[in-house]
Amino acid sequence: MLQSLIHGVRDNDHGSISKAITIIENDQRDAEPLLTEIYPESDGPLRIGVTGPPGAGKSTLTNVLIEKILELDKTVGVVAVDPTSPFSGGSLLGDRIRMNQYPWDERVFVRSMGSHGDLGGLARRSQEVGDVLAASGKDYILYETVGVGQSEHDIVKAADLCIVVLVPESGDEIQMMKAGLIEIADLFVINKSDRDGANRLSSMLRNILHNFSKIGKLEPPVYNTIGTEKVGIDQLFKGIGSHVSSMMDAGHLDDRRLERYRQRVLSLVRGELEDSFWTNSKVELLRRMTESIDQISMVPHAMAKRLLGDSGQ
Repeated sequence: MLQSLIHGVRDNDHGSISKAITIIENDQRDAEPLLTEIYPESDGPLRIGVTGPPGAGKSTLTNVLIEKILELDKTVGVVAVDPTSPFSGGSLLGDRIRMNQYPWDERVFVRSMGSHGDLGGLARRSQEVGDVLAASGKDYILYETVGVGQSEHDIVKAADLCIVVLVPESGDEIQMMKAGLIEIADLFVINKSDRDGANRLSSMLRNILHNFSKIGKLEPPVYNTIGTEKVGIDQLFKGIGSHVSSMMDAGHLDDRRLERYRQRVLSLVRGELEDSFWTNSKVELLRRMTESIDQISMVPHAMAKRLLGDSGQ
């Protein structure tokens, strides 16, 4: 059964891809052997992250990037991370709403995933989903994040190249520096550049990047676009290719992929240790010692040490 599913993924059967992703999202029994089997084929595509504040036009930009990829006769998988419904636990926004022009196109696979409250903007399993899409033969993988504001740094861990999308109203120099955007962006897009202030923002941003970019890091280029009218998209797509080439020449792309591997291993080890730590007896001990508000006088650090030192008996 599992081997049949894996063959379907490798044959780009979208039904099989969907089933494989569901197994991973739900952490089902077959998730680990599935990922083990397909991992050797997971390093082929270029992984691009699209992030930025709400309302910047990330979905529109993702759509036009899909179009440019298809023009090159290439294939693309999209992981669209949406807010999670507090009622159903499912994704509030779906691929049917945002990218419904591709349901029968075998070159494009779109999956919406609920963020499940992850402040980093990426669903917990998004990187594994990327592995499935890579194994299906996709040439590009696009991660579009939830747009929760300034906390989307997890995109760097998943993508080879991170695009930060802003709009002319995105704020002044201090706001951008506080947002930490300089650290996470490989490339900036000032979208909706038909609005007042677009040229001023792009000029100011270029000055900031020139003065504050870290030594040894490529200076992120800045592009102005109007996504809804496809203005500036050709220049942006060529710029993406050029910047990726520069990253490869400088060894930055290999460094990022190596760090991504390390972080994934660290995350898995952390999860395994936490799962093994929380035995039923430890959960019950914590519950007994915090049955009422009057019982929580113990300093949290002391409570943690008590649990860590408990034998579980």
